[in-house]
Amino acid sequence: MDIRRVTMENPYFNGSHEISQANPKVMQVVKNLRESAIETLFARHKIDRAQKEAADRFRLIWEMCGGAGSGAIDYTREHVDGGGARDPIAQRQVDAGKALSQCRNLLGARNYALVRKICGEGYGLQQVATTKRGHLTAADNLRASLDDLAEMWGLKQRE
Repeated sequence: MDIRRVTMENPYFNGSHEISQANPKVMQVVKNLRESAIETLFARHKIDRAQKEAADRFRLIWEMCGGAGSGAIDYTREHVDGGGARDPIAQRQVDAGKALSQCRNLLGARNYALVRKICGEGYGLQQVATTKRGHLTAADNLRASLDDLAEMWGLKQRE
C-alpha cells in the first residue's frame, strides 16, 4: 500500500465560527494513493486537479445511478407475503442517468467506455490495455476525456 499524509479542506469547517483547533479550515488525513487509478495518476502528477475533480464527479454520478445503471423490473419474480413491490427508481437515479447520457454524448462511445471503466468501475490502465503503447494511448485519451468533462462541468476553462 502506498499511504501518505495529505492536507485537505475540512468538510465540517464552519465559516461562521473562528478558526481554532476544534474548527480547523484544513486538516491532515491519511490517504491510500492506490485506492484507484485516478488517485495514483493524481499523486504522480499525471493528471491535474480539474481532471481529478471531473473523475471524482463522474464516479459519484456513476455510483448514484447504481453502478451499471438502474435495474429493470423483474416481472417474473413472485411477490411473497411481507415482500412489497420493488421500490420505484429515485429521482436522483434519473438525474444521474441523464448526466451519464450527457457524458456519453460529449465523449463518444469509445472514450465514454474508457472513463466508465477507469473512473466508474475502478479498473486500472493495466487492465484496460495490455501493451505499453496501449497504456500510453489510454492515458492520453483519459486525460483528454477528463479535460472535456471538466470543461462541461465548469471545473476548468479551455486553454
